[in-house]
Amino acid sequence: MKVEQIYTSCLAQGAYYIESNGEAAVIDPLREVGDYIDMAAERGAKIKYVFETHFHADFVSGHLTLAKHTGATIVFGPTAKTDFDCLVAEDNQEFKVGNITIKLLHTPGHTMESSSYLLLDENGKEIALFSGDTLFLGDVGRPDLAQKSNLTEKDLAGILFDSLRTKIMPLADEVIVYPGHGAGSACGKKMSTETVGTIGHEKSTNYALRSDMTKQEFIKEVTEGMLPPPAYFPENVRLNKQGYNPENDNITKANIALSVTDFKRISKQENAVILDVRHQKDFVKGYIPNSIFIGVDGGFAPWVGTIIKQVETPILLVCDKDRLEEVATRLSRVGFDSILGHLNGGIESWNQDDLATISSISADVLNTIYQADNTIDIVDVRKEFEYKNRHIVSAVLNPLSNLKNDKLNAFAENYVHCAGGYRSVIACSLLKREGIQNVTNIEGGFGAIKNTNIHLSDEVCPSTL
Repeated sequence: MKVEQIYTSCLAQGAYYIESNGEAAVIDPLREVGDYIDMAAERGAKIKYVFETHFHADFVSGHLTLAKHTGATIVFGPTAKTDFDCLVAEDNQEFKVGNITIKLLHTPGHTMESSSYLLLDENGKEIALFSGDTLFLGDVGRPDLAQKSNLTEKDLAGILFDSLRTKIMPLADEVIVYPGHGAGSACGKKMSTETVGTIGHEKSTNYALRSDMTKQEFIKEVTEGMLPPPAYFPENVRLNKQGYNPENDNITKANIALSVTDFKRISKQENAVILDVRHQKDFVKGYIPNSIFIGVDGGFAPWVGTIIKQVETPILLVCDKDRLEEVATRLSRVGFDSILGHLNGGIESWNQDDLATISSISADVLNTIYQADNTIDIVDVRKEFEYKNRHIVSAVLNPLSNLKNDKLNAFAENYVHCAGGYRSVIACSLLKREGIQNVTNIEGGFGAIKNTNIHLSDEVCPSTL
């Protein structure tokens, strides 16, 4: 028996390849399926099933592509309704993969079709749980992502409480937990940076699995402090339910080299977003006016979905040529397939006199300014839990995921920071695009600021947030 976790850091997502005696199954595959096919081919195995834990909101699954290329059966949990052929399984239904058994446990709450998959060895012993977005390490799935449902998030949280206590907590402590996501995903609030755990460890450490917790306490704790889901989530759910083009040609389209003249013409004709994916240090020194910065060396795909929102949006790329394939692949993972090409020759081909810049200073320079005048306007674009943990006392919280112009001072400079200097440049590019010029980026973000003499709030233990 072979179990392999294929973890994708930019999505904080875990897919799984399971194999026994010449047969294989894949759980929650990414859209680019070559790795799974190659893995099976190298070992002389046939992929028999593609198991989906639920309709994913944060990425486009590879279920259709993998089924097309391998003939595998797509399996969803009870209540799932799709526009393509699949097997909608029953609770406790078992599937043979070589000498092992994979048992579907219907665990609704994150969504109503949400299911976990329990792996049993050839002797029927329970070995591992592939928990999808029902149970994370340190957290549980957010209960507000069900589409077109008359159930409230509190209703779903109550259903999730029952699923955890009737289906998952009774499992043996030594059962391995393979979650669908880890820290950094928007599908939960307090996920661990670990990607593999055990039922016993979760029962002893996960706030949502406390044995003395009432359903009402669970509902309150799970729903409290949830940020609104990223705007692209419903789009990805739709693609995963209705289907998408399994023969994605994003890489071919990204490789279309456009002259400056054609780049400008297409930008106007197609009302395209100019997406600059270079490093933030390069972007602030010179960029095409009205372009959006979302660097590929960061949480690229989720931030594209959060900022650009509509997956059909035409996109023109400013990108180093050797990163085009990577960028195209990561865009396709969240359903952004409308790439029109890239700027041939990169930013150097543009008239350098026509480039815009963003004022960017170090934390030490900010400290000097602050010591002279501690009433300066500082804007913190991190997430709320980061801000609550520790922040500049005078800073205004304005999370990048829901950036509000009216929280900025229209008449004075706004000093914008995040944790490390990535999100703050995204924020500055968006504000500049809307004509707000009085913004300055803080290099190194809060990580650098906390080493200065700027007045900070008391630190709060993250586990208490």
